[in-house]
Amino acid sequence: MARVLQQLVEPPHACAYLPAQSAQLEVRVMIDVTPDELEAMLERGWRRFGPAYFRPACRACVACDTLRIPTARFRPSKSQRRAAKNAARLVRTASVPVVDEERLALYRRWHARRELDRGWDESTIDEERYAFDFAFPHPSVREITFRDPATGRLVGVGICDETPRALSAVYFFWDPEHAPASLGVANVVALVEDARARSRDHVYLGYRVEGCPSLTYKGAFRPHELLRGRPAEGEPARWEPMSLPEGPEPT
Repeated sequence: MARVLQQLVEPPHACAYLPAQSAQLEVRVMIDVTPDELEAMLERGWRRFGPAYFRPACRACVACDTLRIPTARFRPSKSQRRAAKNAARLVRTASVPVVDEERLALYRRWHARRELDRGWDESTIDEERYAFDFAFPHPSVREITFRDPATGRLVGVGICDETPRALSAVYFFWDPEHAPASLGVANVVALVEDARARSRDHVYLGYRVEGCPSLTYKGAFRPHELLRGRPAEGEPARWEPMSLPEGPEPT
C-alpha cells in the first residue's frame, strides 16, 4: 500500500509549456505504490517521475489535457507507420532500468541538442540524478532500449510503466545524430502494440498542451481519449473519446 511522504501544491511559477501563463502542480512524494494504485492515479490524470506523482493544479489555465490511446481502436497514420518502419531495423529490448555511462552520455547528447534547438536550460544530470528520475525502484517501471545491430550503438531509451490494464509512457530520449527519423513516434506505436499483445486497454501519453509545439504530436495518435476535469480519489474519471477525423487518412 502506498505511503505518502509529502503532499503539496506548488506556488504559482512560470509555465514551462506556455511562457505567458503561470503554472502549479499538485505533488505527492510516495513509496510502496502498487501497480493497481498507480493505475487508479493514471486514470485521474496523475503522472509519475521517480517517487514524485503530480498533476496540474493551475487555477487560471486548463490547457493541459491528459491523453490516452485506446489500444484496440488505434490506427497509426501513414507517417506513424513510416516511423515504425524506419525503426524496424533496430533491436528493441525491454528490461528493468539500467544506470550506466552509456545511457548518461546518450541523455546528455540528446539534451544538448534540445538546448540548441529549443532553448532548454543546460542539463546537470549525473548518475545519482539519473537513477532517481529514471530507475527509482517501482514494480511497474520498464526500460525500452533501441540499438543499431550493425554497430551495437544505443540510439534510444524509453521509460514506461506497466499496470494491470495499461502502459504509461514516462520519458524518451534518443541519439540526435544516429537515431532514425521520428524514433519517438515509433516508440509510441511499439508501446501500443505491446499493450495489445498484453491485453492492456490503454497507453497513457501524459499531457497534450494546446499551444505548445513540443507536445502537440500526442494529438496525432488517433483515436484518443481526453480526461475531463481533475477527479478526486473515489470520483469517477470521465474520459471523452476523440474520433478519427473524417476524410483521407492523415499522413
